[in-house]
Amino acid sequence: MTNRQESEEVRRFKETKMKAEKGDAIAQLSLSQMYERGEGVPQNYAEALKWSAKARKAAEQGGADVQFKFGDMYYFGQGVPKNYVEAAKWFRKAAEQGLAKAQGKLGRMYANGEGVSQDYDKAAKWLWKAMQGKDEKSPQSMIGVRLGVMYCEGKGVPQDYVEAYAWFLETWPYVCQR
Repeated sequence: MTNRQESEEVRRFKETKMKAEKGDAIAQLSLSQMYERGEGVPQNYAEALKWSAKARKAAEQGGADVQFKFGDMYYFGQGVPKNYVEAAKWFRKAAEQGLAKAQGKLGRMYANGEGVSQDYDKAAKWLWKAMQGKDEKSPQSMIGVRLGVMYCEGKGVPQDYVEAYAWFLETWPYVCQR
């Protein structure tokens, strides 16, 4: 690692710590991960645990963005063992508050039976909500494709090739941009 990269990590750590100390739950979670990995600061598991606990408390109090981050953390096994049941719990909390990207993830989990019983009706419900959401960071294109496939196969929705085609057509420009 070059000195420049190291100083950039230290700068990011300091900025993150400042936000975390002011109560920013996402910064608290990021700070926890920085301590755990030793990014910009010597590795310190006790500090990682302390900041993770603060972020978890904020998530339990209702912050949809931080709930989504906890869901992602458990879904991908970032800093914690991969746990789809725990991921689904956190995505559901954020999805119920209207966070479209959480609704999309939860719908995908129901479609795949990850951490929840496979349930195409619930998958369709959450995917549909995600597509109606105003969350700009939600990967709408893949959600639309997944809904199109569900209409093709008649899973969770009535089989309808015209509706499937409409979903594919609507999301095609986004898929092509990737």
